[in-house]
Amino acid sequence: MTAYVYVLGCDGADGYRTYVGWTLDVGRWLGEHNSGGTPGAKSTRGRIWSVIYAERLATRSEAMSREWYLKRDRSLRRQLAQAAQGFSS
Repeated sequence: MTAYVYVLGCDGADGYRTYVGWTLDVGRWLGEHNSGGTPGAKSTRGRIWSVIYAERLATRSEAMSREWYLKRDRSLRRQLAQAAQGFSS
């Protein structure tokens, strides 16, 4: 079963934010985030997000493990945010 880990980006009044998650269907889950329908993801509500990074993995377990790693990799998230805003690092 293919699974994905993704990083979402959103530019708001309080600066550029990123959110990391995993899913089996990135397109459907992006719609859920943007509609505020994701259970448990309170930090994504009320914002319009775009996918700034996605990675396909072989299993759900691998995606969950990679999500854990990406959530802690602030340097990579900062680089992705800067690239999404059109800045070079």
